[in-house]
Order: sequence, then structure tokens, then C-alpha cells
Amino acid sequence: MNSPVRISLAIPVYNEEAVLPELLQRTRNVLDEIPGGPHEIVFVDDGSTDRTQALLEQAAHGDPRISLVALSRNFGHQAALTAALDHVSGDVTVVIDADLQDPPESIPLLLEKFEQGYDVVYVQRVKRKEPLWLRACFFVFYRLMAALSDVQLPLDAGDFGLMSRRALEQLRTLREHHRYVRGLRSWVGFRQIGVRIERAERHAGESKYSVLRRLKGAMDGIFAFSIVPLRAAALLGGVTMFLSFLFALYSLYAKLIQHKSVQGFTALILSIIFLSGVNLFFLGVIGEYVGRIYEEIKGRPLYVISHIVRGNSGIMPPEPASARRSGYSG
Repeated sequence: MNSPVRISLAIPVYNEEAVLPELLQRTRNVLDEIPGGPHEIVFVDDGSTDRTQALLEQAAHGDPRISLVALSRNFGHQAALTAALDHVSGDVTVVIDADLQDPPESIPLLLEKFEQGYDVVYVQRVKRKEPLWLRACFFVFYRLMAALSDVQLPLDAGDFGLMSRRALEQLRTLREHHRYVRGLRSWVGFRQIGVRIERAERHAGESKYSVLRRLKGAMDGIFAFSIVPLRAAALLGGVTMFLSFLFALYSLYAKLIQHKSVQGFTALILSIIFLSGVNLFFLGVIGEYVGRIYEEIKGRPLYVISHIVRGNSGIMPPEPASARRSGYSG
């Protein structure tokens, strides 16, 4: 690196008691090898029900580089990640998950790209260790997102990555509730580059992402960065009207020229059922957009903080909301 910088690690955690000892050791070892500083690790506990919070408080009391932001309940991964990004203070911020599938030892590689003038360095995951069906779903999702989005979204890029201070400051201004942080990171722009890194297996414990939660996250990404589903409804409606017009012309021709009535009771019933299903489907799509508008209008904070532990300073109450950015304190 050409000049020392302060590194902040932003790590959301939820019930990661089993993986924390290894995570703390490896992240500390990596920061010890990076010049500059003082570096920091900001953990956000997203309402864990095991010993995660207690272990992190203990670690914070023994290491001034570690801070813990404890949320009042479980707000979800993206909200916890946002809380971590709101509380970092370094020159560059590295987002990393707690399960060690993203190896902390790759951080120096990201810093090399930052030194080359890139504000955002995202990690493209290769050689994933998940089951084949899940890898296939990820493959399809990222390419579907890239095709539907008006923003150029990188393929196979998760939350693991680096952001410069100015890129982070712009991302912090985006306070939408249904968050897709990796998409927001692309939206802010600046110079961005990808780094291909092998995706490791989870070190310990079990994934907190069920199929339904993954599906919800995928929907948040699609609806936050694309209005193509709405345009598809209009396009399908136009095609249906055109086909109906052609069928009406054919019916008139058969009646007036061929002197026979068009038959097809079964086809009529199937058409009604099909179009009713399509109608209900797109009403659901519209409902997703309307529901997101409703969530934004309510103006609730993205998360509520229970308490903060900073280094050796002990437990502190959250800072007043008026002294922080709008919508992320309690």
C-alpha cells in the first residue's frame, strides 16, 4: 500500500456464538498485518438469542479496536448491515459476513485495488460450496437482476467488499426500508472493480437464511431496482388485447362470410381461467410496489439500538436520534 489508512470492518451478526472465536482471531490477525490505523471492527448484534452478544461485549472490553452495536430486536440482515455502516469511522470500510464464507485474509487484496484508485471493490464469488440447486438459484438470480435492473449490477457479487469514505457517505444517505445494500453500492457509482475470490464453507453453525428469507431478499432486490414487472403487465395486456381483436375479426368473418358460429366452450373457459390467474398475479406485483411505498411513508427508523459498547469504555446508551442521521437510532 502506498499510504497507511484506517480500516473499518462492518460485520452484522445473528446467533453466531459458534463461529465468533475463529472470526475474532482471524480478523484481528489480518488487521495486525495492515499498516496505518488505528483500525476498528464494528459488530452489530441483530437481536441474537444465544451468547453472541455476551461474547462480543467481552471482546470489546478487552480490545479497543472492537465496538458492538446491539439492536433492540432482530431487524434483519440488511438493516443490521446498515447499522454497521452507520457506525464505522475509518478511511475505508470492508463489509464482511460473520460466517467466514468470505475469508478475512482477502482484505489486503481489496486494499490493493483501493490504492489503485477504486472507490468500490466488490467480491465476485467463485467455487461456491452450497448445494447444486442453491448455486443454480444464485446463478439465475444474479443474471435476472442484471437483465432487469436499470443500474449496472455486477454478477455473482455479494455484500463482501470495500468502500471508500466518499462512497460510503453517499450510501448512508439512502434510507429506503426494503434494502438491497449490494445494489445500493452499485447505484452510488464512482470507480468500481470486481475481485474474484473463492467462496468458502461456513466455518460453524447453521445459515440463518431459509428459502423464504432468500426469496424475500431476491424480491427486495428486484422490486428496488426495476419496474420491468410493471411494464410486463402492460405488455401482456397489450398482447392480449391484440389477440382478442384478431379473434373478434375472425369471429365476424366466420359469421358473415362462412355463415357459421365459432365453437370452443372449453377454450373459452381455459382462457378465462388463464387470464384471471394472470390478472391476480400482476395485482400481486402491483401490491408489492404499493406495500413498499406504504412502508416508506410510515417513516419508521431502519433499526433501534439497545446499547453500544466501544472498546474499553463500557456500555453506553444509543446517541440521540437528533444527533445522528435520520432514521437509525432509538
